[in-house]
Amino acid sequence: MAGRALKLASLTAAASGIYMYGNKFLDPNDFGIVRVGRAIATTAVITYDYLTSLRSVPYGTEEYEFLKSQIKELFMSFEDTPLGAASLAQVHKAVLQDGRTVAVKIQHPKVQAQSSKDILLMEVLLLVVKQIFPDFEFMWLVEEAKKNLPLELDFLNEGRNAEKVAYMLKNFDFLKVPRIYWELSTRRVLLMEFMEGGQVNDRAYMERNGINVNEISRNLGKLYSEMIFVNGFVHCDPHPGNVLVKKCPTSGKAHIILLDHGLYQVLSESFRMDYCRLWQALIKADMKRVQKYSRRLGAGDLYPLFACMLTARSWESVNKGIDQSPVSAREDMEIRSNAATYLPQITQLLNNVPRQMLLLLKTNDLLRGIESALHTRASASSFLNMSRCCIRAVSTYQRNKSHSLYRRAQISLTEALSLWQINLYELFLWLKGSQLGNWVIALLRRMHHSTY
Repeated sequence: MAGRALKLASLTAAASGIYMYGNKFLDPNDFGIVRVGRAIATTAVITYDYLTSLRSVPYGTEEYEFLKSQIKELFMSFEDTPLGAASLAQVHKAVLQDGRTVAVKIQHPKVQAQSSKDILLMEVLLLVVKQIFPDFEFMWLVEEAKKNLPLELDFLNEGRNAEKVAYMLKNFDFLKVPRIYWELSTRRVLLMEFMEGGQVNDRAYMERNGINVNEISRNLGKLYSEMIFVNGFVHCDPHPGNVLVKKCPTSGKAHIILLDHGLYQVLSESFRMDYCRLWQALIKADMKRVQKYSRRLGAGDLYPLFACMLTARSWESVNKGIDQSPVSAREDMEIRSNAATYLPQITQLLNNVPRQMLLLLKTNDLLRGIESALHTRASASSFLNMSRCCIRAVSTYQRNKSHSLYRRAQISLTEALSLWQINLYELFLWLKGSQLGNWVIALLRRMHHSTY
């Protein structure tokens, strides 16, 4: 059987010209470090990648039937129609011989070889545009692509990211991350636990299934605040296809399912602390500190534009306090019209800020799009959760830097008081919006009038 697996590997590589990571054929070391059984299984999985393209093996030939038989040895069933497809890969639902239902993520053929050509073409085109339009500063796109694309193309890296974030956020019982089946995964094929649900921006799905939209929005904000401000390890592709929701039939709790862990941003401690303090200043409408920390993050004199880009609010709203009122249609229109006007300044700003900021800006935009679809944008709860995470992150940083027991105790006390104030304010907002709160307010008013 092991001999057949090795023969299959060489057949597949020779027939299709598909290269493994780093433009190498299947590395013999992969067989030296794992059990022969795993070699057989993973080779069979890789074979399906080849079968989906069917570029060099004619349908119905002996070679085709041989390759297909290897797939049947691994899977009890395999859905040919992908659940989803993107530029790098597609995902199929399958059932293993032991009955486990799995999602099989398969990298498109030749994407490894083509990716370097695409980056080179992008670089040439941007250089040409730069010569014609000197204010066009988008070379950072090439830098980011060179850094991130190899990571996204390594599915083993994606699996490690999934396990890391699941462990990091294990205290959030509403979060579900698919389990990775390492014994059946390679750099180009990833097998994971199959999970399904509605897309996070599908308000109608949530209403049909009795899922609280505000709870989902609040919990999604908690997840990302924790990743950004506390851990500095951020899932940077939260588009609706990668974030699903589902109501657990046994507990009745609504779960958030986080998929596609190929693209993460790791934040340095100094960047994370400046970013925490900037958001604290934005929430408190402390313009001096907004200017200070925006400049520290590379915005320079463009700090008002930077604040508007981060919050997706007008400068007037930033000065008043972004938690004071929700976004209006007029403000949305103003922001969209100004985006074109300030395009040269925006490109300059994107070129100046730390590279870590670029994926965060993308992540912020995707999260705001979800909030807009759910009609929960700029709710007070999102800012309260951000404030909690910022307070905890800054306090932890200060304690770690302090060598005085008294100072650490002082920091912990200040942290506890600040978090208590936020909890008290959240309780006030809840009472204000609830029937109980309305009843208490009406009772107090009657008592006040009876006194006079």
